[in-house]
Amino acid sequence: MLQNQYLILVAGGVGSRMNNITPKQFIEINGEAMIIRTLRCFFNYNPSISVVISVHRDFANHLNNLVNTSGLPNSKLLIVEGGVTRFESVKNGLNLIHDNDGIVAIHDAARPFVSLQTITTCFSIAALKGNATPCVAVSESIRTISGNESMALNRDEYKLIQTPQCFLVSKIKQAFEQTYKPSFTDDATVLEAMGEKINLVEGNIENIKITTPHDLLIAQALLNK
Repeated sequence: MLQNQYLILVAGGVGSRMNNITPKQFIEINGEAMIIRTLRCFFNYNPSISVVISVHRDFANHLNNLVNTSGLPNSKLLIVEGGVTRFESVKNGLNLIHDNDGIVAIHDAARPFVSLQTITTCFSIAALKGNATPCVAVSESIRTISGNESMALNRDEYKLIQTPQCFLVSKIKQAFEQTYKPSFTDDATVLEAMGEKINLVEGNIENIKITTPHDLLIAQALLNK
């Protein structure tokens, strides 16, 4: 049976690290808001995907206007108020999905360069194994620090984690019934805390999370390429 597909786009931040009064997800790149570019990636993958966007209450109307003038499908798009933490924002989005047999992708609104291949792989593996999290190799040397001491690590044993992280709806909703912990740095860590194995898949190196002005320069370079 073909499972229904959902997207929760996490856009609840206020962009404090960007040093801009406009949250990063609404900053324009080549004349288009970052969040719209991100949405376009998923509608290019599946024009019928059902979308929930978790956004700060102060920017809900702005987001609604952007979506309505974007030309993107919006008949299956809902906007929900984000929480104080990412955990709360995702949970608010999950509360609007009632199809326990579906597959949901949870993605950062500030990752507008996720590839079609990454999205396809994540949904496919999650449908087979229950979850999928994209990652890329660490390309630089890394060290661990303890007090005043540091020690070199084998970078081949580490991965950089990205989104979208895809899950069987029933499993991830159950996971988000747990009490929030600071160790929940992404959605995979929430599921892992239930004892579930996390399935890593290959991401794409361009799929950066834009959080600083320097990241915007990289984004512009990627578009120019």
